Amino acid sequence: MNPIVEAIKSNLDLSQNRPLKLCVYNALRKTIILGDIPAGERINEKELSEELNISRTPIRFALQELVKEQLVEHVPRIGIIVKGISIKDAYEIYDIRKALDTLATTKAMTLMDSQDFEELEQLLEEGEYYNKTDQVDNLLQNFSDFNSFIYKKSQMLRLKAIVTDLQAYLVYFRDIAIRASARRSLALQEHWLIYRGMKNNDIEQITLITHEHLNHSLQFVIKEMERRKIE
Repeated sequence: MNPIVEAIKSNLDLSQNRPLKLCVYNALRKTIILGDIPAGERINEKELSEELNISRTPIRFALQELVKEQLVEHVPRIGIIVKGISIKDAYEIYDIRKALDTLATTKAMTLMDSQDFEELEQLLEEGEYYNKTDQVDNLLQNFSDFNSFIYKKSQMLRLKAIVTDLQAYLVYFRDIAIRASARRSLALQEHWLIYRGMKNNDIEQITLITHEHLNHSLQFVIKEMERRKIE
């Protein structure tokens, strides 16, 4: 089997009760973002259909969605060509996130009450437990819950939507990075520092730690992208 098709197949999760077209889309998307389909590579719809033993309709849907996301492009007389995501894109995404995460956190800080802070502290305590007991998947979810909580309390729904769209491109790399025990523990410490900055109404500390937190995450992401020879 073609190694590219093999990579797509390995990312095709049919265990969840989701429409086939979304499963195919997610598999293609993940494979492209992780660089397992190199930039410049042509995606052959007919070959994918035959190798994966599925109709061309869900594949066509997936490719149309990926064109919208600019992860692939349609080149006349050639077909669908992979664009992927580059290291330059990663830097841009994290620069945007630094600004937006800082804004969301400082806004949430002014709107949260004592019960909200207790709930956020409880999330951090749960994260400590998951980290100490090496429950990596639960810890990943805990980190997502921490970020979601802050965005929810900021009451800036459009901001949350923007960041969610941005982070989706790098979530696979982030998950790889977080699985390294050193990064997990450091990220958890940084979450505690952000929490304390919020409790102390310290915008300067929040800004500093949020930027450091995202810079550390970016370093792991770039390292993984370089390892995969993504330029």
